Amino acid sequence: MENNTSLQQQLLEAGVHFGHLRKKWNPKMLPYIFAEKKGIHIIDLNKTTESLQEATAALKQIARSGKKIMFVGTKKQAKEIVTECAKKINMPFVTERWLGGMLTNFNTVRKSVKKMQSIEKMLNDGTFDSITKKERLTLQRDKEKMEKVLGGIAQLGRVPAALFIIDIGHEHIALSEAKRLGITTFGMVDTNCDPNKVDYAIPANDDATKSIAIITSYIAAGISEGLAERQAAKDEEVEEMTDDEKERKAARMLAEAEAEGGRGGRSRGGAGQPKRRVPGGASRRQGPGGGGR
Repeated sequence: MENNTSLQQQLLEAGVHFGHLRKKWNPKMLPYIFAEKKGIHIIDLNKTTESLQEATAALKQIARSGKKIMFVGTKKQAKEIVTECAKKINMPFVTERWLGGMLTNFNTVRKSVKKMQSIEKMLNDGTFDSITKKERLTLQRDKEKMEKVLGGIAQLGRVPAALFIIDIGHEHIALSEAKRLGITTFGMVDTNCDPNKVDYAIPANDDATKSIAIITSYIAAGISEGLAERQAAKDEEVEEMTDDEKERKAARMLAEAEAEGGRGGRSRGGAGQPKRRVPGGASRRQGPGGGGR
């Protein structure tokens, strides 16, 4: 209880409770609104705390299973925060511009990423020493443009298992693609958005830098715990294995890595995802077109 009180105090100090003007509200956010003050809706921080802890627990499980979670925040206030948090836990992120088809046409996006990596490698190893200065400069600029948009997903070999989104209204294209593929979605939802569009809605101010920072940092900390638990379980398993078993496992992992490189983005992250909570305590698995209005 003390932890919840402490978290609520931090959320209050960060301004997480400030919603939009009443005239901009979405009626579906009514259960999460505590009051109205001077024409501005105030978000119920009890609901925010519960939703944040539930979402973090689900993301922790996804991370523990070894799946990737993509962070999406292209708003000016969110870019730096999302980049920093995602890099700390080695998760993919998109902070510049969401390319249409980044998930639904993942194979094509992977080709662009490989092209970017190929240009970078050839520029660094001297392969392009024989070309003119103008051509080299053009390639350098092309690489920088691609890196700006695709740098955050350069190491992503397959479609992620989940998306954590800052402002689901602003990132509606990303949300739509995730829904189409049955990817579990988590998002900060302000009073002007529909919380039913995401599997795990976190009612919060998605415009203030401090609010975005505290929610994203809490989520990242939970994912980090999941990754640490996964690593600890792996270490414990290795300690109990014989030398022959270790060799067989290493060979199997190498074969899987090679196969993964060949598959590229053909895998679609729908299986093994957490179930979506629905009113009444029941649950159902999120389907490819689920989580609608």
